[in-house]
Amino acid sequence: MTMIDHKEKDFDAICRGFRWDIPEYFNIGHEVSDKHRDRFDRIALYYENAAGVCETTTFGDIKRYSNRFANALSGLGIVKGDRVAIILAQRPETVIAHVAIYKLGAIALPLSILFGPDALEYRLRDSGAKAVIVDAQHLPIVAELGPSLEELQIVISCDDEQGNHAFHQLVNAASENFQPVPTKAEDPAVLIYTSGTTGSPKGALKAHRCLLGNLPGFELSHGFFPREGDLFWTPADWAWTGGLMDALLPSLHYGVPVLAYEGGKFDPERACHLMEKYHVKNLFMPPTAIKMLMQIKDLTSRYHLELRSIMSAGEQVGVEVLRWVSEELNVPLNEMWG
Repeated sequence: MTMIDHKEKDFDAICRGFRWDIPEYFNIGHEVSDKHRDRFDRIALYYENAAGVCETTTFGDIKRYSNRFANALSGLGIVKGDRVAIILAQRPETVIAHVAIYKLGAIALPLSILFGPDALEYRLRDSGAKAVIVDAQHLPIVAELGPSLEELQIVISCDDEQGNHAFHQLVNAASENFQPVPTKAEDPAVLIYTSGTTGSPKGALKAHRCLLGNLPGFELSHGFFPREGDLFWTPADWAWTGGLMDALLPSLHYGVPVLAYEGGKFDPERACHLMEKYHVKNLFMPPTAIKMLMQIKDLTSRYHLELRSIMSAGEQVGVEVLRWVSEELNVPLNEMWG
């Protein structure tokens, strides 16, 4: 939907020739799953958790399961414009939930798994969330908050299969046939709250077109993404703009596989192991995490990393970090398309 000439290497020429192409109707859910008809058998998600459990999810799986979950949500009374909270780590259910919500025309409300009861209560109340999808860790927290949240009607657990609203039971019982709601590019799709460091957290309501708006910078930040063999990973929580809009959704939009790791606190050694094991080519990593990688002795001799692009944001990177990325990880800094 955007027009960047990947053969052009002059940044000024790219800027002069760039034009927006925003359609009247656009749905993020369709763009990251249904449109990939020619690659339904290809892996979209590699999943691993701290216990060593590994799974793969294809683009076809995402389409089928998101259709089923969209039908399930609709059956529970979720309609276009309703806010549906997601309190999950990097796992397949998180992707399926996002895609289903977008297809339904509802609004995804991603919430960090690091939030405590007060932070969750504020955002759930302020947003008027009608439903929430949670893991086992957060289920009792949400259950305790429930009576004080007048608009919250539905709690869906991804881990407790005995509940009335168990995620996998809902998905397995629903039909695969679902026609995405014809949302306009201007229709709201996702509500992301600020951290609240300067006053109360504020909700930023983003339209479906926000994905298109993010693509030019994403492409250029990763050397004219995508390239053959690209595979993306970020340790950033998918509940944040960095994890969602600078990693997960753009990668799936281009049909590029994503690594999902559910492992808790960032561990630089584990990060290197994962990047080597899955042949990660593209990385979004905050400067603090990169600095933790820098502390690993003999990193490049112990791990065979194949990174070709790194994007970093959220705080000052610094010359020392840039030099290390260039010299130690061999990721070029002097070429925009590196």
